[in-house]
Amino acid sequence: MFCDETELTIIDLKRFTGHKDEVNCVAFSPDFQIAVTGSDDNKVRVFNAHTTELVCALSGHTGAVKCVAMSPDSKYFASGSFDNQVIVWKTSSGRRLYQLQGHKKSVEVVVFSPDSNFMCSGSWDRTAILWDIKNGHSLRVFKGHTTLVQAVAFSHDGKMLATASWDFTIRLWPLDSLRLRSSKVLKGHKGNVHAVAFSKDGILATGSWDKTVRMWNPKSGLCLHVCDGHVGWVQAVAFSPDGTYLASACDDQTVRIWDVVDGKCAKILDCQTDTAQHCAFTANATLVVSGAAFMGHR
Repeated sequence: MFCDETELTIIDLKRFTGHKDEVNCVAFSPDFQIAVTGSDDNKVRVFNAHTTELVCALSGHTGAVKCVAMSPDSKYFASGSFDNQVIVWKTSSGRRLYQLQGHKKSVEVVVFSPDSNFMCSGSWDRTAILWDIKNGHSLRVFKGHTTLVQAVAFSHDGKMLATASWDFTIRLWPLDSLRLRSSKVLKGHKGNVHAVAFSKDGILATGSWDKTVRMWNPKSGLCLHVCDGHVGWVQAVAFSPDGTYLASACDDQTVRIWDVVDGKCAKILDCQTDTAQHCAFTANATLVVSGAAFMGHR
């Protein structure tokens, strides 16, 4: 897939403008028709991802918007803020559905479950909270990390949650029963763990500010591969739809493509931006990369 140079060229480049301060985050709908951004200007903006037209600018947060996420069914999107709150918005109208309070410090990550029924948020208060989207209630508070929870991911079957922290660890939480409180701790990174993702086959990938990407067997807790090559902080990781490749976005201005089988780098892509903050694959395996200054399809 990634051996042919012609298959890894820039096919489009688009710029989305309007925020009055630094853009901290971006999320796309699963069909990549919608882009949602959050900024230090306390605003959430929704764009038509193809035309770059602004659909709406949303107010509600009283602090910088640190994270955004779209639900897999595209019915909702969420934003987390320095104001310690999570807001869930209805995509069709931009209406504020829930204003979720529970964190005691800035919310740094929000992620929806694969069935769109649940959402998890991570915070500087060292916890992650599982929320029920049907009624906006808190279902469980995950405790154990000793500092900021920076990244969260649900497994594809929805039975496991991974949380990653600036304490250099990843914790795996079973979701089969909400009564289970214990977690499995994965250690090995030597820097803040900034990104986590599950493949469709259940492999866990993590990206760290120690400049490495790791792949894990979450059931055994064993590290399968340590992927070296980046010369900056790894900001995001994403698996291809078939689970055979892993993309990592880094502030060294590159995205690297890793072979899941042997952990070797299959391709290095020049992002042509100062920082690659987000990466994701479309259903047809097109890789989308975005940075603070622009969002561009690759």
